[in-house]
Amino acid sequence: MWANKKANNPLLAVNCLLKGLKLLGHAELRQFLLIPVAINVVLYSLFLFLGYHYVGQLIEQFIPSWLQWLSWVLWPLFFISFFIVGFFTFTVFANLLSAPFYGKLSAKTLVVVNGGQAVNVVEQPVGKVITAELKRAGYFASRALPLLIVSFIPGLNLLAPFLWGFFGAWGVALEYLAYPLENEGVLFSEQRQLVQEAKLGALSFGGLVAVGLTLPLVNIIVAPVAVIAATLYSRELKHQ
Repeated sequence: MWANKKANNPLLAVNCLLKGLKLLGHAELRQFLLIPVAINVVLYSLFLFLGYHYVGQLIEQFIPSWLQWLSWVLWPLFFISFFIVGFFTFTVFANLLSAPFYGKLSAKTLVVVNGGQAVNVVEQPVGKVITAELKRAGYFASRALPLLIVSFIPGLNLLAPFLWGFFGAWGVALEYLAYPLENEGVLFSEQRQLVQEAKLGALSFGGLVAVGLTLPLVNIIVAPVAVIAATLYSRELKHQ
């Protein structure tokens, strides 16, 4: 298995995302969107509520009354931190819970784009799908730790935002391309090898999705759009 050179074109990633957004309202895909979107709404709302509540308590507890004017600085910092942390926690956790539904969404997307023609899908047990998500999370965590250390080293930490951006785009590409590739029975190590052969295109895809995932409210629908777009992109990723 090797990557199609056409898949390395960043414009292909943009085109797939636009098509994915258009297909989001397709009647045959709606039933596969309800539960994942509901999971995203509940988790996002809970995360925002808890963050707002506890940060407010911390500000009141640790900021003396005569420095309360600093709160107007601390609150914007909280919301910025919320969206950054949310990208690496909310998104991963939401995808973990939604993984079985995203696999079905990807499979149905193929049927729709093939004009209703049935496709051969390698059925994966729910437990195996969740295990694959946990392995992916471990892969990301093992590479995020060195970046976290770099972020606190004076001088080197100037590179941290760029390294985090690159890592985020790569991680998102692997995360969402996994759904269509797993439906074909492609394992995680093979997924990584395949995506690496079209790194520029994959990074473009992952980068665009990552930006969408950091936008409030928009990130609720970005995930299913990314699954649909990744399904379209994976068709171009491999030689047929």
